Amino acid sequence: MVTLRAMGERAVLVEVADLSAVVRLHAALAADPLDGVDDLVPAACTVLVAFDPLRTSPTAIAAWVRAAATADPDAAAPGPLVEIATRYDGADLDDTAGLLGIRADELIARHRAAEWTVAFTGFAPGFAYLVSSDWPFDVPRLDRPRLRVPAGAVGLAGAFSGTYPRDTPGGWRLIGSTDAVLFDPAAADPVLVPPRSRVRFVPLRERARVAGPREPDDTTSTSGRPDAAASPPPAGSSSRVARSSNAGAAPGPALRIVATGPLVTVQDLGRPGRAALGVARSGALDRGALRIANRLLGNDESAAALEITLGGFSARAERDCWIAVTGALADVRVDGRGVPAYAPVRLAAGAELTIDPAHAGLRLILAVRGGVVAEPVLGSRSTDVLARLGPPPLRAGDLVQGGTTTGEVPAVDGFPWSVPPAALEVRLRPGPRADWFTPAAVEALTDASWTVSTDIDRIGIRLDGPILERTRHDELPSEGMRPGALQVPPHGRPVILLADGPVTGGYPVIGVIPDAALDALAQVRPGDRVRFRRA
Repeated sequence: MVTLRAMGERAVLVEVADLSAVVRLHAALAADPLDGVDDLVPAACTVLVAFDPLRTSPTAIAAWVRAAATADPDAAAPGPLVEIATRYDGADLDDTAGLLGIRADELIARHRAAEWTVAFTGFAPGFAYLVSSDWPFDVPRLDRPRLRVPAGAVGLAGAFSGTYPRDTPGGWRLIGSTDAVLFDPAAADPVLVPPRSRVRFVPLRERARVAGPREPDDTTSTSGRPDAAASPPPAGSSSRVARSSNAGAAPGPALRIVATGPLVTVQDLGRPGRAALGVARSGALDRGALRIANRLLGNDESAAALEITLGGFSARAERDCWIAVTGALADVRVDGRGVPAYAPVRLAAGAELTIDPAHAGLRLILAVRGGVVAEPVLGSRSTDVLARLGPPPLRAGDLVQGGTTTGEVPAVDGFPWSVPPAALEVRLRPGPRADWFTPAAVEALTDASWTVSTDIDRIGIRLDGPILERTRHDELPSEGMRPGALQVPPHGRPVILLADGPVTGGYPVIGVIPDAALDALAQVRPGDRVRFRRA
């Protein structure tokens, strides 16, 4: 029995009975791919199916899902077996065993003996929620989560086991640790244990291996990458866009950062299609502004540029170069002289570019001819501030390098654009969990005028307004999320997820903003007003 719930115009949330049904359905869908499906995100009781509406339809998705739900559960091949070398030295080992009424050595033996399956990923890139029919325990989480759980920690929570791919806060009970590299963004297969993988925890003295289901003797190192366990990489790219030295820099125009304002990151069109691995789409929040800035300079529209929050930015041209500024309304000056936005502007070597604090809107795009050069991570140069992927935010002194160019800068007399409004009207579709709310709450979504709060970043926007009352107060099992999802946390006020938002979440989604409307939301600032109208 499956229930299909629309998650906007580009995704469907497929609800099934329990986690074992999720594992079976995800395996069946993965074994019989459908053209137009971009991502499958399994979670506790759901599978999120993200698709391209230009290549398939909700009707085709529904037929495909229902066929998979009735498929032979034994038809899908088992996932690869990954053995993770583990030392049982966790800070909570003895206390956890005591809570379960067993000795620590028995807890270790049962954890090792179980064959675990990756039901879904989430929380952080590469973090796998492992389940096993051999595991009989339900382990309570810590009353007070730790502010820092070290990378490699092996933990238990509820019916799950899991291993932390990087340092992060967490409330799981820690029973061990491993040196295995669980997430390597530079690798061809960045996640060691993707959904449907089988996992065994083995003593550290044994050489762990990754074996395909039909070739159990085919072994590699712990992570499937030579020497990975001995030298784990950071969670994201640790190199800056370019340091002060020009050594190894690609030829092309360059800017030296003088001042950044609140936040400056490198963004392109992001890394879609990786949510099943726990990796968000990321990318420029105002994708239209990015595309226009690149077109003005003759770049590919997906080229990387700088996303500048609020303004207060300045940089010096190291060489002659062309730039374009789009997005929010701000005064743009070169050596103190005003220059137009939404137009190509030539900077001579030594000239200083200044972007004043924005008068309207929140985010500006600064593109350079040839695109910003940065090391790609999982196919994108974008900075993901939540997952810490891509180049870190820029700071004063950093050198921004432009790529090589061909052809001429397009001749543009002017480009039509409008000032981001302080009162925005946005289309809204019903969310998959709208039935968790009272009819009055659903009506309030479109009746009320919402105020953008100070809680706003690349992850999401909290709106202030009437409290949205729920009819159900039980905990929602974690399920797939999308940019544009309107989650409602326990405080009752909606939060709009943006491009760096989590790929799974446990708050009910009352509405979904269509993808095309998200660019406008990139420009709202604290105090602005937002009204929703039914799509």
